Amino acid sequence: MSVGNRVFLKRNLPARELVEEFRNLPAANVADTMGRSCALSSEIRLISSPKQAMAGAALTVKARPGDNLMLHKALDMAGEGDVIIVSNDGDRTHSLMGEIMAVYGAYTRKIAGIVLDGPIRDIEELSQMEMPLYATGSTPGGPYKEGPGEVNVPISIGNIAVMPGDIILGDKDGVIVIPRKDAPEILEAAKKYAALDAGKVEAAKNGTSKRQWVEDTLVKKQVEIIDRAYEEE
Repeated sequence: MSVGNRVFLKRNLPARELVEEFRNLPAANVADTMGRSCALSSEIRLISSPKQAMAGAALTVKARPGDNLMLHKALDMAGEGDVIIVSNDGDRTHSLMGEIMAVYGAYTRKIAGIVLDGPIRDIEELSQMEMPLYATGSTPGGPYKEGPGEVNVPISIGNIAVMPGDIILGDKDGVIVIPRKDAPEILEAAKKYAALDAGKVEAAKNGTSKRQWVEDTLVKKQVEIIDRAYEEE
């Protein structure tokens, strides 16, 4: 087995029904039930114009910086409900894909979305696509197609670890990673949190917000409250 230059054809996958339930929840609410430590870097942002949130099973790609050979392989392996998610060692000098690859993924493979730790190109066309596509920006500089790389192995992207088959949830705020094994428990907690959050929004509208926690926390943190203007000595 050639570590660093291999493709695993199989993954452990979450139930499709479970994935779809996450699609109806704001990524922020789900993230708040996971210790707020599951969101990809804000550098990885939404490029396209989807009509609904992205939710799918991670098909992971570990790419050599600026190279998309293994991304091409992943596209040929992917199916409906998959989110292709690509680590790129932080390279920003070469785009990882353009319009042709994105259209192939959306229309032929019918994938749920793509998340790239790097730029794309053909941004005018991709920004209008309905398939969710997240990337760090755009550049006309194209990728190499040499490898090495890996498919369906653990990766790190946007400062977050991703295992093949994890649930990837994305909306206009960004992308979070939900560990497959913990997903049922997280789903139930997130549903309750979302309902509570909706109540807080309504309270903020009608003037019934409970704000005493702010003062209580300041006291606990021993913050000095000074009833005068700041002046230089």
